[in-house]
Amino acid sequence: MKACHCQAGQDRHRVEATVVVNGTDLAVTVGGGSLYHIGAVALAVPRPSLAEGSRISSSASVICVTGHKDDDLAKAAALQLAARFNRVVVVCVGLHLDEASPQDIAALTANFHTLVEQVANLPVMEAND
Repeated sequence: MKACHCQAGQDRHRVEATVVVNGTDLAVTVGGGSLYHIGAVALAVPRPSLAEGSRISSSASVICVTGHKDDDLAKAAALQLAARFNRVVVVCVGLHLDEASPQDIAALTANFHTLVEQVANLPVMEAND
């Protein structure tokens, strides 16, 4: 297995990921804020685009821990990465800040999206290297 680490943001708005190539599949674990945890997990499978068959798209399923709001982020990341790498992708997300203001949430969310772009732009990783 190959693994790498990415991060975006600073201090309490820092978001980081561990990316693992597991055979032909990709597992991404994202934590951020003051308490890393499992808030939601999304599994995406690449498939031909329904609108344009020559393009790769993806479909996803999500499981969210009751009371957590990480599901939309996990799903969006899994869909993007499955289509980008044409691999089955699982994304686990847990972002948390106590007494987070709307500005805190916006900063964590922006850093999350920056982080996903970093992962999407990693050099193509060959399976089983």
